[in-house]
Amino acid sequence: MKNFLLSLLDWIYKKKCYVCGRSKESAKLCSNCYEKIRFNSKNVNRKILKVDVYACGFYDTVLQKIIRGLKYHRQRELAYYQAKFMWEYWQSLGLEKDFIVVPVPLYKTRQKQRKYNHMELVALEFCKLSGYEYDFDLIKRIKDTKPQYRLKRHERMENLAGAFEVKFDVKPEKPLLLIDDICTTGSTFESMIVALNKKCVYNITCLATSTVE
Repeated sequence: MKNFLLSLLDWIYKKKCYVCGRSKESAKLCSNCYEKIRFNSKNVNRKILKVDVYACGFYDTVLQKIIRGLKYHRQRELAYYQAKFMWEYWQSLGLEKDFIVVPVPLYKTRQKQRKYNHMELVALEFCKLSGYEYDFDLIKRIKDTKPQYRLKRHERMENLAGAFEVKFDVKPEKPLLLIDDICTTGSTFESMIVALNKKCVYNITCLATSTVE
């Protein structure tokens, strides 16, 4: 009877794919939708203050829905799939180092409203896959910035000026891997890099889930 009830509950609450709505695999993202995500080239996407920035894919179709679902619609389970995609791309680069993963922080009031920082969830899953350490306290966002998507390049930099503060007593012994979901102009990464450079930290690489094609 117990097994029957458990099976019945599984059937009733069978997960549907967030993208296509199908429940055949009982997964938040089915394998068919996941395989539609396009990987970017293995080349450095851009250089920011001598730091290599990589973008794993493109902000369209499936990847866009994953990012937005996690970021705005509380679909926390999508963090695993976003991290998995990033890890598969990262592995293909062959960068054989041990990193400390640092996600882009949210301002305290915004994180309180959302109940979580979506990139912290991605960082946790990424570190499970990679075996890397993570540090959520190394960099704090001390300025409540405006949303970036409607701003031009110079406006983004003005918006992010002085937005981040680096807090540590001892410098990190390992290189840092800064991660974010979307890299358009690179202004968020740049602001974080500037804050780290002020503390004489230069061993940095940046990894974004997506870029705009």
